Amino acid sequence: QLQFVESGGGLVQPGGSLRLSCVYSGRTPDHYVIGWFRRDPGKEPEVVSCISNSGDNANYRESVKGRFTISRDNDKNTVYLQMNSLKPEDTSVYLCAVDRYYCSAAMDYWGKGTLVTVSA
Repeated sequence: QLQFVESGGGLVQPGGSLRLSCVYSGRTPDHYVIGWFRRDPGKEPEVVSCISNSGDNANYRESVKGRFTISRDNDKNTVYLQMNSLKPEDTSVYLCAVDRYYCSAAMDYWGKGTLVTVSA
């Protein structure tokens, strides 16, 4: 089992920035993908961005390309999401999650999330 502590969410004006952090602990698989997802009320989680074990490969949903950057620090068991040029439609609960193989809405382990609200 893995445990996650997500932080960095909050209220920000359109055009502003936030940096989300997710510290994870427990027994991690030898190789795994970790990512950030968003979950809106009544909906399944959606991929925002995932990054490979080595940190060499990352992918992003189309709507955040060029604005969000994912990174990880394996020594600190932490994954980050730098969110710039935020828009009201970015408002959501953001969760981090881990999977042994793939980045998808069916990840093996999930955090509880941190709320991001983009509003004037």
